[in-house]
Parts: sequence; C-alpha cells; structure tokens
Amino acid sequence: MKKLLFGIIAALMCFGCGQSYEETKQKTRAQQRRLAREDSAALKIAVMPTLDCLPLFVAEDHQLFDTIVDIRLKPFTAQMDCDTALINGRVEGSITDIVRAERMIRQGLPLRYVAATNAYWLLVTNQHQRITQLKHLDDKMLAMTRYSVTDLLGDLAVDSAKLQTERVFRIQVNDVNVRLKMLENNEMDALLLTEPQATQALLGKHKVILDSRKEDIWMGALVVREQGMDHPDRKRQLEVLLKGYNEACDSLNHYGVRQYKDVIRKHYVLSKQAMDKLPDTLKFSHAAAPRTQDVERAQQWLTKATGAPAKPVNKK
Repeated sequence: MKKLLFGIIAALMCFGCGQSYEETKQKTRAQQRRLAREDSAALKIAVMPTLDCLPLFVAEDHQLFDTIVDIRLKPFTAQMDCDTALINGRVEGSITDIVRAERMIRQGLPLRYVAATNAYWLLVTNQHQRITQLKHLDDKMLAMTRYSVTDLLGDLAVDSAKLQTERVFRIQVNDVNVRLKMLENNEMDALLLTEPQATQALLGKHKVILDSRKEDIWMGALVVREQGMDHPDRKRQLEVLLKGYNEACDSLNHYGVRQYKDVIRKHYVLSKQAMDKLPDTLKFSHAAAPRTQDVERAQQWLTKATGAPAKPVNKK
C-alpha cells in the first residue's frame, strides 16, 4: 500500500513539474515575442568603437534621448557587420563612411544622410619597417577595408607616390581592434586607422605618413534607411535621436573628450595612456548632411573602382 501511495505522489509531482516546465516555456516564448516586438519598434543604430560614435554613446549613457521613444545602439567592431545589419533591416541607421554608404545606395538600398561626422583617418606605419614616406609602401602590406574610405585613401597614397598598384598589398582587416592589434604585434607594415585606435597606435612611436584632414577629405557619416522613415513614429524617433546627438556634441565641445572617460572606458578598448592622449580639442558638429564635394569624391572613386554608374547626390 505504501509503495502504491509513494508511486501516486511521485506521479503527481512529475505531472506538476511537467506543467510548470510547459508553463515556463510558454512564458519564455511570450517574453521573446514581446522583446522582439519592442526591438522591432525601436529605432536601432549600428555603432562601432570609433570616436565619431562618441556623441551617440554620450547621449545614451547620460540620458539625452527622450525616454518617450525607444532608441537603441547596436554595437559592432567591423563596418562590414554594420552594413550587413543595415542591408538586412536589423537596424534603421548606422555610423559609416560615405564611400560605403554610396556603395550600398548603388546596390539598391536607399539611404538618407542625417549627419556628417568628424571622423578622420591616419595612415600609420610600423616603426620597425622604417616607412617614413609614401614611396616606402612599395612591396609592403597595408591593412584596410575594401570599398571604404580606407580603400580610397590607399589609392590616394599609391597614386601620390606614383607606385604600381599591385606593389602595395592591400590586406582586408575589417575589425578595427584586430587591425590595431596586428600593428602592436608587428604583423602588419602599415594601416589606416581612425580615432581612438590611431592615438593608441601612436603611443608605440609608429609614424603617420598620410592624414585625411590634410587632404580635406571628410567621409564620416550617420545614415538611416529611407524605407519606413516617413512613418510618424519613425519621424519622431529620428527627431529625438538628432536632438540628443546635438546636445551630446555641445557637451563634448564644451567639456572636452577626456571629461567623458566613464563613457570611453565602457565602449572602447583603450589603455589609460591612450585615453589621456586623446585629442581634447576635437570638435563635434551638429547633425547636417555631408559636403557635396565629399559625396561626389566617393562616387567618382567608386565609379573608377567598380565601373558602376554614379547616383545623384542625396541632399536630404
């Protein structure tokens, strides 16, 4: 009798556990559906650990985005991954460069420029290779990303030094942190870096032989997908995003980059020495479309590099 009683109790317990497990699965699926709906409704922006994203990080971390709307930053370490997320509709916007944006437009993805960023790129050479002039890039490896501003600047370096294109070996390294690490580990001859990776590199006494600022090339941009942006909810989200972005720019310009070490430590892989050496005079401009000359330069380079026809300059 006791064995029968224990058997009944055990069966009831198992049945009860089974119900609990099924209920838990249902709750989990319901939570996943709810989170997916919330994420779909949010305005999502792809960002990278580069200094042109700092206003977005400051706006998010210091609650400058109006909480009435849902704005989410989606972090990546390679621009190609940002592009993929944008193309596949997993994000509505992205920090990018104009060359990459124009290429996506040519591939059939309508984009809108909503801000030109202050990003600049340095061609940094390995100190152990004694590359002090552009002509010394002959028979050297240069880390970059294809069909990006770094590709354009690589061509500029080759053309300026009158080198044979095939004599400068372009090595595609998309992850900005990996690219820097390859320099630090003496695995690469030269690299194109933006901030803050450029500041970190220069602590190692590596040399700069090309600076995009001196060439008057400004290719940083914040873009959004045109599809769906005319919806009132999306318009409101974009307004809030740009308002918070502009406020963060004002704060950064007033207090300086180094006053936001809490944000930098959170979002960037950077040594304390590099953090102390960041260019504190760097200025961040309010959201405005990039210069026509930069868009046209990107289009002309893409036409030469790919043979694809140019699109009209997007002045929105």
